[in-house]
Amino acid sequence: MYTLTRNCSLGDLGNCGCDVSKNGKMGGRGWLWGGCSDNVDFGERISKQYVDTQETGQDSRAAVNLHNNEAGRKAVKATMKRICRCHGMSESCSVKTCWTQLSDFRDVGLYLKEKHDHAQKLEMDKRRMRAANNADNRGAIADAFKDIAQTELIYLEDSPDYCMKNVTLGLHGTEGRECLQHGNGLTQWERRSCRRLCHDCGLRVEERRTEVASSCNCKFQWCCKVNCEDCSQVIVKHVCAKREGAPAQSFRKRHRAPKERQ
Repeated sequence: MYTLTRNCSLGDLGNCGCDVSKNGKMGGRGWLWGGCSDNVDFGERISKQYVDTQETGQDSRAAVNLHNNEAGRKAVKATMKRICRCHGMSESCSVKTCWTQLSDFRDVGLYLKEKHDHAQKLEMDKRRMRAANNADNRGAIADAFKDIAQTELIYLEDSPDYCMKNVTLGLHGTEGRECLQHGNGLTQWERRSCRRLCHDCGLRVEERRTEVASSCNCKFQWCCKVNCEDCSQVIVKHVCAKREGAPAQSFRKRHRAPKERQ
């Protein structure tokens, strides 16, 4: 939707252009609609036709996907911003025209991240769903969506706890994982790795030192031999380790992995 809207307004698509439907009308006190508004209605319509038609099922998962598709489109609209320009002698702003423009894509992402962090779990009436009756299924799905706003993201299942080892799901857990605690040139994301991998999973950071032997101070001797000395170097690594005396499951209730939207 974002890309279609942007390309439409830039004239890259032959069948659409700026949204000028409100141009010349009063938009508020002291300003008029004008300029080239991003044609978000075009982007919404075409993206809906393309994305929503992929969901052919009649079950709860298809209903959740369709709902979240719509929430994503509404996020693009909700983050649009109004841009204005003053007109008049010496830029006196006696007349002001405004138009709407897409926000930066990152702003849309941050908006959706906030929605993701507060996503609601869809609670279904499992007895009605087990009845294997299409009418009952549709009724149960409709009732589950009754109190959920179209702007909110929803999910069906909790994500597994990635902190814990789970052989069945192929999760290795974070115990024993190396993290980055010190060093030059680390990004902000890397500097937080010990907190994310260890502390957020109820583990402590353990410093481990390993002595590694290697060849050094090598010299070429005529002819034809290379003589090297044996040097040792201490390598310091930081890994996630269990807290002393803490049961393996102690952090489960405190730490919740991010929800996995289905």
